[in-house]
Amino acid sequence: MNYEKRIDEETWAFIQKASSFSPDDGTEQGIGAQRAQYNAMAAAFRQPRSDLIEVTERTVGALHVSVRIYTAGDPTRTVMYCHGGGFVLGDLNSHDDICCEICEQTGYRVVAVDYRLAPEEQHPAQFNDAWSVLEWIAQTYDDGGVVLAGDSAGATLCACVAHHARGRLDVVMGQVLIYPALGGDPSLPSYSEHAQAPMLTRDDMAFYSDIRTGGAAPTADPTYAPLQDSDFSGLPPTVMFSADCDPIRDDCAAYRDAIKAAGGQVHWVNETGLVHGYLRARHSVQRARDSFERITLAIEGLGQEIWPYDDD
Repeated sequence: MNYEKRIDEETWAFIQKASSFSPDDGTEQGIGAQRAQYNAMAAAFRQPRSDLIEVTERTVGALHVSVRIYTAGDPTRTVMYCHGGGFVLGDLNSHDDICCEICEQTGYRVVAVDYRLAPEEQHPAQFNDAWSVLEWIAQTYDDGGVVLAGDSAGATLCACVAHHARGRLDVVMGQVLIYPALGGDPSLPSYSEHAQAPMLTRDDMAFYSDIRTGGAAPTADPTYAPLQDSDFSGLPPTVMFSADCDPIRDDCAAYRDAIKAAGGQVHWVNETGLVHGYLRARHSVQRARDSFERITLAIEGLGQEIWPYDDD
């Protein structure tokens, strides 16, 4: 794939800055080194918190999961946000500014989930933590429903939680999934077209999948991968954002088709010329800035039960 024309100069500058924090063989580094590099990269892009946002931390739920709660004024809805990082990297700090800006732009409460990481804790620990936090939110706040939102691995967790919530919790108003890995068939076009994409390769995906499970991946387990489910009915309204230059781009197409076939509401935005992890470029790359605006509007709209995507 020739990315020179497909990716603009602003995005290349972002890729070069982000990539400078890890060597070409980054996945061959120890987990501790990878986490240090990832955290340094996140810190380099982190934006200061708005003075309008109040931030608190606590442990919640039956599993005592750490969360960071962002509020601005009197929120009417809650966003449960799960961070990316391949189930191995990331924490409350790595996505602090993203959660802060979602809170500021929507006015909703944001509860960021500090789920346990692999390899110390393997699947289903991450799902169990996210589910425990959603249960806590449902029991704690009576001012409205919940919009699930996350990026990459965090988007995977949100979708898994949305599937599991059917018939168990009625608080989920929608899900906004940002470049999610949903368990798509590796024969989908994007897996080969973008096998060597900047920021995330197909080999990277295999590496993190192995760490998440310790080897063989589960089958027919929607708490692991939403596309392993056999029933896509009754899901909340779903909006997805993929990066066009990303091996997992077409997971969104497969998930969209499954939800549509079951009669659900779903909309997929494929962001031209962007790469996996582009949320960190939202202050330096116009395409990413525009996408983040679409993302926050989707979160806000789902919280208000607004569905403007008539084309789907």
